[in-house]
Amino acid sequence: MAITASEVNKLRQQTGAGMMDCKNALVEANGDFEIAVDVLRKKGQKIAAKRGDNDAKEGLIIAQSSADSKTGVIVTLNCETDFVAKNDGYLALVQSLVDLALDKLPSTLDELKSLSYNEKLSVSEKITEQIGILGEKLDLSAYTIMESDKVVAYNHPGNQLATLVALNSESEIAEDAGKQVAMQVAAMNPLAVNKDGIDSKTIEKEIEVGKDQAIQEGKPAEMAEKIALGRLNKFFKENTLLSQQFVRDNKFTVEQFLNNSEKGLTISAFKRFSLS
Repeated sequence: MAITASEVNKLRQQTGAGMMDCKNALVEANGDFEIAVDVLRKKGQKIAAKRGDNDAKEGLIIAQSSADSKTGVIVTLNCETDFVAKNDGYLALVQSLVDLALDKLPSTLDELKSLSYNEKLSVSEKITEQIGILGEKLDLSAYTIMESDKVVAYNHPGNQLATLVALNSESEIAEDAGKQVAMQVAAMNPLAVNKDGIDSKTIEKEIEVGKDQAIQEGKPAEMAEKIALGRLNKFFKENTLLSQQFVRDNKFTVEQFLNNSEKGLTISAFKRFSLS
């Protein structure tokens, strides 16, 4: 049957697929829009099966807080090439997943994937559809949600790195301070908020490394553990957020910067997602 340009354009607007893909799908479906959408999704399934072993190391990461700043999410959608990642349609797709997450507040990645993307497709099915449209592997690889009195999001230019920080105050001062600390998390990649968040295996490893270094430097064995504990304190200062030197003014630690901004202001949690 004859397929009109307006019908092709309608399917293109609905799915984001290319003009020829839409025309071919409508031809195969004898003009039935529901079947044509299914044709495009099946094409995505076939491409996904073929490209399943391919690396999907490119992509975009978006962090965003809710309108009341009490909730924040980060979504990572991977693809194979930088060319696809820089496409405006790809950015719009990731942003739509972020908006959906903030609306429905799924607690896990699997829950996000199972949400209804629209009246016809789940999130997983939408991504499969887009695989058929874009012609390469896509992977919704990471998701997190954070809730607090104030959650501040930071997206590094290029959307390859994003962070969330949770603060214990709803004030505008906390908002501004949170943005600066979220940038600190992006730049300095701390392991935990404070030393209580460092797992015991990491601590034991650092002590052993410190002992070995001390002995190799010719220090007496009986002094090695004391030296190692001193180096462990340095490790905590460099790798825990509140103890790190504040990058915008290294006269202060992050903890001091927050308290100077607002009495008692602190960070209770953070998240950092990066493609590299």
